[in-house]
This record gives sequence, C-alpha cells and structure tokens, in this order.
Amino acid sequence: MMASRRRSASIRLGEARTFLELDRYLDTDDGRLSSSQWACRLRRRSRRYLVSLKGPPAKSRAGAPCSRELGGVGAALHRRPEIEGPATARLDPDSWPPSAARSRLLSLAGGRDLHEVFALRQRRTQRPVTERRAQVATLSLDRVLVLHRGTTLGGLWCVEVELDAAAARREARAQAALLDGLLTELLAVEGLSVEPLTKLERAMTFLDHAAH
Repeated sequence: MMASRRRSASIRLGEARTFLELDRYLDTDDGRLSSSQWACRLRRRSRRYLVSLKGPPAKSRAGAPCSRELGGVGAALHRRPEIEGPATARLDPDSWPPSAARSRLLSLAGGRDLHEVFALRQRRTQRPVTERRAQVATLSLDRVLVLHRGTTLGGLWCVEVELDAAAARREARAQAALLDGLLTELLAVEGLSVEPLTKLERAMTFLDHAAH
C-alpha cells in the first residue's frame, strides 16, 4: 500500500511508526451529543488518554460541504471542527484536567452521565508526509476492530491523510493542489478506493446491523 512507498515527485514519506490504540466513543443515555452532530472520542495510546470532540461537517459560505470547493478531492475529504484535551480512563469529564474540550463536552452533555456507545481497537501505522522538506500531513494505515459490549462486530481497513495545521490554512487553490496530488498517489495503489463515509460512520453501520 502507499505506506510502503518512499517518494513521489516532491512528496515524500518518512519512517513508519506503529501504535496500538483504543478509541471509546461516548454519549449520554439520551444521545445528546449525536443529536447535536457532535462525537466524543476517548483515546488511549500507551498510558496517555486524549479526548477529541468532532463537530458537524464544516460548510462553505454558500452552505455546501467544503469538500465541493476542492475539485477532484470530492467525497474523499472530510472536514469537521475538532477540539482536543487531556483526559483519564474515567468516563467522568469533571475528573479530567481542564481544557476547552472538557468544557465543551460538559456543556453538550448537560449534566448527564456519559457511557460507551462502542469502541474501536486499532493498530495504526503512521508516516509523516513532506513536501519540499516541510511536513504537510500524516498518512495513517489503520487496522480496526469494532467492539460493542465486549463483542467484536467486524473489522475495517482505513487509509487516512490528515493535513497539518499549516497546510490546512493554505489558500483554497494551493490546498486543492496538495490534496489532489496525495489522492492521485493513493488511488494509484491497487485495492484502494475513495470511501465517502468516515471511520465513525462505517463503525455505526456495524452497530445498526447488530441491532437488527
């Protein structure tokens, strides 16, 4: 897969690092986060815990999804606001260190307790992506198991490219050129195709099938 390729034109891949992660997706018993189009992920990597809140898909000024502004990238691009902060293994945000993510989560939960909706256990291999010696993104190859109440519902393979902050702030044409180049390289790898659903959305389909 692309993770084994070291060089393409001005785009290069750095050394691979592999991590084991457990992502627990949390919500209140009445689904307050999901009803507001927010998702809460509590990630454990080694002994470190990190909470990530992902909001509704970003819109363009005209109200259309931002991915439509970036030409051929289209459905391959997923853009949502994200807030991160430190956490612990406990599902009580009041016990976590203060952060903007914790404050937003407490507001979204409205005083109700959080519980685990499902979990993703994954083996993630990451490589830095550089362009003209500057890091612009991180390429991840994820092998994922979807877990619900201790039962494995299925597995996923995901390849993701996440832009670094500086690259994400590029003007639209420059960002489109970078993303188109990365997408072209990925789609040149046999077996890879564009997935319009996010990892979270794909995991939710396993839960829907299990419920029926």
